[in-house]
Amino acid sequence: MARAGHSYSERPAVAKGATVLLDYASLAQRVERLAGGLVQRLGLDTGDRVALVMANCPEYLEVLYACWHAGLVVVPVNAKLHASEFSYILENAGVRLCFATADVADAVSSLPEPKRCVVVAQPDYEVLLTSEPLAIVHRGPQDTAWLFYTSGTTGRPKGATLTHRNLLAMCFCYFADVDPGAPWNAILHAAPMSHGSGLYSLAHVAQASCHILPESGGFDAAEIYAVLQDWQGVSMFVAPTMVKRLLDHSRDEDTANLKTLIYGGGPMYAEDCRTGLERFGPKLSQLYGQGESPMTITALNAALHAASDHPRWLERLASVGVPQSVVEVRVADKDDRPLLPGELGEILVRGDSVMSGYWGDREATAETLRDGWLHTGDLGVFDEDGFLTLKDRSKDVIISGGANIYPREVEEVLLRHPLVAEVSVIGRSDREWGEAVVAFVVPQAGRTVEPAELDEFCLQHLARFKRPRDYRVTDKIPKNNYGKALKTALRELDRASNRVADDANQGVGGSSSG
Repeated sequence: MARAGHSYSERPAVAKGATVLLDYASLAQRVERLAGGLVQRLGLDTGDRVALVMANCPEYLEVLYACWHAGLVVVPVNAKLHASEFSYILENAGVRLCFATADVADAVSSLPEPKRCVVVAQPDYEVLLTSEPLAIVHRGPQDTAWLFYTSGTTGRPKGATLTHRNLLAMCFCYFADVDPGAPWNAILHAAPMSHGSGLYSLAHVAQASCHILPESGGFDAAEIYAVLQDWQGVSMFVAPTMVKRLLDHSRDEDTANLKTLIYGGGPMYAEDCRTGLERFGPKLSQLYGQGESPMTITALNAALHAASDHPRWLERLASVGVPQSVVEVRVADKDDRPLLPGELGEILVRGDSVMSGYWGDREATAETLRDGWLHTGDLGVFDEDGFLTLKDRSKDVIISGGANIYPREVEEVLLRHPLVAEVSVIGRSDREWGEAVVAFVVPQAGRTVEPAELDEFCLQHLARFKRPRDYRVTDKIPKNNYGKALKTALRELDRASNRVADDANQGVGGSSSG
């Protein structure tokens, strides 16, 4: 940021829609002053954690870099989470200060921790920007920079501890493997900056690109196409759901100014990839990563997407590409022995992008980073050319609209409902969302429960995007000899029920089940 402000001072740095708000000289100066306010006025010390519970906004970048300028650790938090989830993350990370946008300020301010919450673009925030500029507090590559909380199978989020070295390795891979074509003129933040879009902002600061915020603050296909008319060389990170919405919106808008459409965080159907290539040209790039190795495991870049003359092109479109440059990736058996191409096993990763561990959780760290390899919990297979295809997720994570949803977390909420005796949650393949959350619910003996009642309960206790999209009330849940729910059987029941429903709707016969 300091280099961009000094050497590329006149380049646009932050824009909202077509309007430039800050150039790099101004942005870098605000970062220096905000960092000064964090230390001089608020008394923060090197290594303190600062949470960013913020929707996408023009202030996001300056808060992010001011924290690093002051030697602090950033804890990005999805602003769509439930207040109880905010509370757990802030307490677990030992956050000393929280920055919030106005839409979540009340929810954050009412929490017991932290003691101080600053709402961006409000008077208290503006006061911090009048502070004396602070010299950069230097940190080592091994020091923690970004504490990313990813939900766990126990229902408790775990903080993936990412160092400055981890983030630097991710940036190098962005240029080498994901979006290798220069120049990098602009990045459009239509996906949450607390996640992938914000992570990729780092590479774009390194290139002094402009960071564009949609006027609406979120994703709207018509607005995205409008922004592309105002800016050249635009890259953006999106979930597959967003790609599908862009394709469904219209076929008439000019997309010549789109540089790269980078997607990740969920499966993309090969047919949608082909449609995207027809609509946008050779501009699609895919990445596969985890919070524990941010954005950095494999990539299928634009050139590989466009190589339709290859005899295995369709198989490659269905893969997640090849290992990125800073990591080793292997597929291993249950004893961590590497498998041959064509053999299914767990995906293991080693390299400079892999986290140093889980915050305050030695047991989970030891289990996940066994023998120096990140055990992803994902199952996959390599082909003879080194292209990796994901087959399943051994941790049962559901990826809906690019967001990770863990069944256990949803199950624990539903089990708190007084009319629910048992519950098991699965993911259902969904053309728009990638996967949809489906809950199989057994009511208490002699009682009944309505899906609408369950949905209202989930809205009270879960983030909206995590709640089930379908509730299947049933007499029993199939189990194995140890009493564990057979989710494979539930998935087959769900598929069979949907087939019957589809046949009935098409006049084939049969009846749908509730």
